[in-house]
Amino acid sequence: MLGFLTARQVGLDDPLRLRRAESTRRVLGLKLNPDRDVDRIHGNGINTIDIDAIEGKYMLSGGADGVIAIYDLENYSGKPQYTCKAVCTVGRSSRYVHKFSVETVQWYPYDTGMFVSSSFDKTMKVWDTETLKPAEVFEFEGNVYSHHLSPIARKHSLIAVGTKNPKIQLCDLKSGSRIHVLHGHRGEVLSVRWSPRYEHILASASADSKVKVWDVRRASGSLFTLDQHNGDKSKASSEAVNTAHNGRVNGLCFTGDGLHLLTAGTDDRMRLWNSASGENTLVNYGKVCNESRKRLQFTVSRGCSPEFVFVPCGSSVAVYALHTGELVTMLRGHYNNVDCCEFHPDYQELYSGGKDCNILAWVPVLRVSDVEEETSRENKGAAGQSSADPAFQDAWSSDED
Repeated sequence: MLGFLTARQVGLDDPLRLRRAESTRRVLGLKLNPDRDVDRIHGNGINTIDIDAIEGKYMLSGGADGVIAIYDLENYSGKPQYTCKAVCTVGRSSRYVHKFSVETVQWYPYDTGMFVSSSFDKTMKVWDTETLKPAEVFEFEGNVYSHHLSPIARKHSLIAVGTKNPKIQLCDLKSGSRIHVLHGHRGEVLSVRWSPRYEHILASASADSKVKVWDVRRASGSLFTLDQHNGDKSKASSEAVNTAHNGRVNGLCFTGDGLHLLTAGTDDRMRLWNSASGENTLVNYGKVCNESRKRLQFTVSRGCSPEFVFVPCGSSVAVYALHTGELVTMLRGHYNNVDCCEFHPDYQELYSGGKDCNILAWVPVLRVSDVEEETSRENKGAAGQSSADPAFQDAWSSDED
């Protein structure tokens, strides 16, 4: 670390190298934090969580009980021990609550004044955060498995929606109507994700074992379908041609730069694809346990070198090196299956939700020097001494003294 600081100080290194190195160190030190709790609100499993990208302060959660909760992640106490309080909830007593399981929640990318939720009650609701009332309700013919708003879109305000129907629905926030349908899948659409690099590029995963990449400006169908064998017909059975997995594909996640796409399937495999060409990079992650019949919410780190993938795996969260497939560690702490996890890029923290109704916070372990400094401050405070850093204390003296 001192080498990075010296090189940065004399201008030999890009300042980003120091930031990436420290972010990587923090991710490798993730542990379950006994000092931090998250309010237990849900009476049933937690299916989905999302952290706002504007302030990085508020977290949404949606549960199998239909309840939606908003948590404040900030620590105002000044002490290491604190609880992330639920500032508001859409509970069972609300007339606007979803009737069945909430499958996806997402903040509006540009403002925490709005968020979107979708549910097995065949609806997707656009909420006003201030009033906790839906400003718009979209109704569908089948269960809604997934929806997604583009994190970068400036020229459109479309929400992609995956339902039990094989057709992908595109809903316009501005007009409040469904404006387009994407045809191509033959099974229920379990996950949809917009590219964080190109605002018109959309990826979809289905129970038909296929992953398709779309340009929503085109009316002629998908750009391409991902093929696990990269077009080598000799390796594929007749049923496996142009399939991404040998089972249902229920997980999708773009890397932060949008150059790669990760997919997860019920064949217990995870694959990394070139998002521009659709080529399978053939990174071997080994067996990635995936028994979920619904969408699997996993996430990728941002700002690290190398980057990491966090995947729910039974009652644990598996951490893999993105480009090598190496299993780095298993984060254990839940008492039942983990259904979702979300990475906080500002603090290199991870939050996970599971069927045990708990949201757990995984926080970087403090370095020895940080722990010693914190302990020293506490001891000085208990003894009534000043806990100020000596380097910042006033050492001025008068000649008259």
